[in-house]
Amino acid sequence: MVARQSLVRHYFEGYGYRGSTFEQTYRCYPASFIDKPQLESGDKIIMPPSALDRLASLHIEYPMLFEVRNTAAERTSHCGVLEFIAEEGMIYMPYWMMQNLLLQEGDMVFIKNATLPKGTYVKLQPHTTDFLDITNPKAILEKTLRNYSCLTTGDSIMVAYNNKKYYIDIVETKPSSAVSIIETDCEVDFAPPLDYIEPERPKPSAPPSADPTTEAAVEEEPKFTPFTGPGRRLDGKAPKDLEGSSSSPAKRQANATNSVQPSTASASTSQSTTARKTTGKLVFGPGGSQSSKAKEKVPEKDAKEDPKKEEPKFSAFTGKKYSLKG
Repeated sequence: MVARQSLVRHYFEGYGYRGSTFEQTYRCYPASFIDKPQLESGDKIIMPPSALDRLASLHIEYPMLFEVRNTAAERTSHCGVLEFIAEEGMIYMPYWMMQNLLLQEGDMVFIKNATLPKGTYVKLQPHTTDFLDITNPKAILEKTLRNYSCLTTGDSIMVAYNNKKYYIDIVETKPSSAVSIIETDCEVDFAPPLDYIEPERPKPSAPPSADPTTEAAVEEEPKFTPFTGPGRRLDGKAPKDLEGSSSSPAKRQANATNSVQPSTASASTSQSTTARKTTGKLVFGPGGSQSSKAKEKVPEKDAKEDPKKEEPKFSAFTGKKYSLKG
């Protein structure tokens, strides 16, 4: 029994396996080198047969999950295993996983077995809004995640649909930064896509700037004053104290203006009347009628006085009286 254990230990030490955990460094290559295109739709890698023997001796729990680390770039991710058919010292992994780890063909990568808790919450963020234009993105995502064994915060997974590749970032995972999604009920939430731009809100129109000329014009414009003008009574009589009834200064000023205007008009009328009389033109109006009557009366008096001086008027029954008796 002791000899057998020493033989097994010598066998695995020949491949670099030491300790009670699985830790090994391999050269990585993309899945296209082994003609396994289905690897691109999941997170599983292909390892050499010696890794299976070592894992079996360590009694690793299934499903087998591994931590993949690029020590040069200090990038870490997690993955599962699909087959153990690779050449010794080499592994094959999806190309999108190599991009996450900043690995090139033939670079060295460190592999270590890991135990991850089952995920309860995952937040995803598509790179483009085209993913949201799919008829049923939830169904496509559920179908794609069936090919994944674990998710790591900070990674970008690839979803292939209708001959097009959609990349999605893992923004957050709970209860830890790396979780297992095999046979688990996980809540999925989406963040706005990276190229999403919120529509601009209409800006409120700015109030018009105050113009001094406009303000001056508004100040000079007279305000509307109700109930201005002369009052009228229903019985037809003249209203009393028109000036006293006007309560506002604006009404008094208006009445004063109206009272001044007739005097001015009468003065101008009298001046024009005298001017017209001196020129000998016909004048219509009270002034013209009075002057014409005065002119007519003066010649009548002269006509009465002149005949008395020149010729005596005939007077009836003048002369001596005679009687029929004799």
